[in-house]
This record gives sequence, structure tokens and C-alpha cells, in this order.
Amino acid sequence: MTSYREWRPAGPVGTLLECAWQSRTGPEVAREQRVLPDGCMDLLVLDGRLVVAGPDTAAHTARPSPGAVTTGLRFRPGVLPTLLGVPAAELVNQRVSLSDLPLSPADVDVTVVGEAPDDRGVHLDAALLLDTASRLVAADRRRPLPRPLPRWALRALARGAATTDVADRLGVTTRTLHRTCVATLGYGPSVARRVLRFRAAAALLYSGAAPADVAARTGYADQPHLSREVRALAGVSPTALAAG
Repeated sequence: MTSYREWRPAGPVGTLLECAWQSRTGPEVAREQRVLPDGCMDLLVLDGRLVVAGPDTAAHTARPSPGAVTTGLRFRPGVLPTLLGVPAAELVNQRVSLSDLPLSPADVDVTVVGEAPDDRGVHLDAALLLDTASRLVAADRRRPLPRPLPRWALRALARGAATTDVADRLGVTTRTLHRTCVATLGYGPSVARRVLRFRAAAALLYSGAAPADVAARTGYADQPHLSREVRALAGVSPTALAAG
């Protein structure tokens, strides 16, 4: 059996995060886990390494070892690339060791000492991740990456707003908006719209809302449109997704 929990860390780093999270598998052989695209990037401790999980454009599957504990920080959309100084487009659908990225050794210690599956080890992993994030925040990356899109712009895209409308409200050209999305989210506005709308729909499906209602509330043309998008991004039907 796999347990999963989320929490919101306090302090300055917490304002940059969607959440901190921990997944723990039981001693039995774990079933395959489906990680859904959500517009975010994560920093996690995986198999004794600090790993960056890039933005996904479809469901990513993982099969953790029995007894494995994975702890991570999920950053708000667009935030982690600016801290790393690495465009999100270079990390799409990838899991990359932090040590493989062009960081200065003075910025962050990318080593993890051993693996400790007990509670003390889990707390150490969380502390290490928060310390790493704090060091990234403090480092002057001096990289020409644009600032992440504000939350209202992300919400507008999730609701299906036209790229021209979002660009006009930001006071930029559509080309600049596209470059910003690619650099900070990993893909252009059209893919961002699909992923962010899917994220909103998935949350409603998990809450028990009927697919037809979800389609209407999240801006899909109809229920078949929702079903096609869920299958494309999650690999299963809306009913199967809601069932876990």
C-alpha cells in the first residue's frame, strides 16, 4: 500500500511552493504510479540523489521499490527554472540529477548521504530539500530567464483565454508571451492551456464531480472533449482517473 501526504512549509521558500510532499510505499511490491502533468516542476530526493523533475506533457509512470520513501518540493508553475537558471524547455518530460545541471558548487551541495527509510531519514530529506531551495533562492543566477507568469495569467490560460488576450493584459507581444511560457513552463501557451485546464479538471474529478459537470466548469466544449483530453494527458478515461 502506498501513502501520500502534502504540507506547506513555512518561511520564504514556502511562498514559492505548491506544497512539499512525501510518498511512502509498503513492504509489498508497489504498483505502478501515475504522475500527472500539472504545469509544475519538482525538486526531490530519489534513490539517494537530488533530482529535478521537469514539466510533463503526459502522464509519467513510476514503479517505486518496496519500502521506498520519496520526498519532494513542488514549485509553483514557472518558478524552479528561474532558480536553476535552466530553461524549462530543456527539462521537459525528464528526471535529471541536480548534479548534472550547470550549477556552481558554491550555490548548492548536490550530494545526499545514504538513504534512510525511517522517519528520521524522511525529515532529513525534507530539511535537505528546503536548504537546497533556500540556497538556490539566495544565489544570483545572472541568467536571462524571464519572470514566471503571474497567477492570474496562469488561471486565465487554464480557463481557455486567448493568447492575444493574456498578452494584452501583460502588456507584451504574443511572441514574448510564447518565449516566456517556453522558458518557464517548458512549452508554449497552447500546451500550457491544455495542461493547466486538465489540472483543474482532474481536481474536480478526484472530488467526485460528474464528468459532464467537470467539462462545463473547466471550459471544455463538451464531455467527449474532456474525455479525449484526459486520455491524451493521463492515459486513462475520466472515470478511471477519478477512481485512482
